[in-house]
Amino acid sequence: MLPLVRLIKQKKRMEKKKKSGFIKGIDLHKFLPRASGKAAPPGTIEYIGKPQQMPTSMEVISYGEQEIQRKKISTVEDLRPVLSTGSYQWIQITGLQDVILLQQLGELFQIDALNMEVIANTTERPDIEEYEHYIFVVLKSMQIEPQTREIIIEQISVIVGKNYLISLHETPPVLFEPLYQRIVAGGKQADKFTPDYLLFAICDLVIDNYFSLLENLGETIETIEDELISSPSSSCQQLIYKSKRQLFYAKKIVWPTREVIGMLQSSLHPLITDHSRNYFRNIHDHVVQIIETIESLLDLSSNMMDLYLSTVSNRLNEIMKVLTIFSALFIPMTFLAGVYGMNFKGMPELDWKYGYIGFWGVVIVVVIVMLLFFKHKKWA
Repeated sequence: MLPLVRLIKQKKRMEKKKKSGFIKGIDLHKFLPRASGKAAPPGTIEYIGKPQQMPTSMEVISYGEQEIQRKKISTVEDLRPVLSTGSYQWIQITGLQDVILLQQLGELFQIDALNMEVIANTTERPDIEEYEHYIFVVLKSMQIEPQTREIIIEQISVIVGKNYLISLHETPPVLFEPLYQRIVAGGKQADKFTPDYLLFAICDLVIDNYFSLLENLGETIETIEDELISSPSSSCQQLIYKSKRQLFYAKKIVWPTREVIGMLQSSLHPLITDHSRNYFRNIHDHVVQIIETIESLLDLSSNMMDLYLSTVSNRLNEIMKVLTIFSALFIPMTFLAGVYGMNFKGMPELDWKYGYIGFWGVVIVVVIVMLLFFKHKKWA
């Protein structure tokens, strides 16, 4: 019973934070590695990720010297006649929740069970593994959600064989539609899109998307910086924290991606040709540039937080300075009013005809002298 009460309290706290807009839409399940929680043997395929409403679908793009075909298939068995055509095959699988389909796919292509387990677990980090007849690669795509401005992470698993490439996606692969258009534009020369080159093209699109993400974050940080200089507010602190958190997320994705691309450019696997290694070397430089940009933006975000705290502190000091000056001006006025408020009979000024005017004259002179003194000391 206690765990249930604790879970309800935790859920209420999260809902309260979401309503405040401070951590709106954080997708932590993409960054915290998780297991099924069951005592299952290694290699057991179980979907771990956000529930998906759409069913798993498969699409095959066949291309070569003759023609380019794109068609949907319903079962894994329908892939057998397609693989025997001699053309290159790009098999796109959307939706990872169909465990039976993934198991059948692994059996057909003789994919290691541990790899199939990784495919179904969407919290895995980018990785690469080489086998005798195929190469297994895990990538992560990142993009900014237009409404919540949060980073959306999607896992992309790629299996490269001799005449085929299998890409497995959580959602429809809209990102790779331009790649299909390039294959179609190639016409009879589409056969240059060998599986290893197609893997490079997929990695290139994913990494180019990183540049777009960082450009977006960079513009946001510049906007926050301008606001900090002109009129800092409490919302700036939240935006700085949010940007910094997004950069940490991006860093956690890009660092292992660098290792993946580095292994691909230096791989001696027969499925990777020398021609493709040169391309992987090129995008490896891009990943290094992205990491350097992330580090620079993180430093800038930290400096912005320091600038915000310094600005708020200076603003508070200015307020306290003004209040202190007012308090200092009222001290002699309070003293004089207290002295002549005692109403002793022996005080000669109490019977003076111009006592009231004289009192205010003395007060005004004292205030003017104090203001001149403050100005001389540059306190005001």
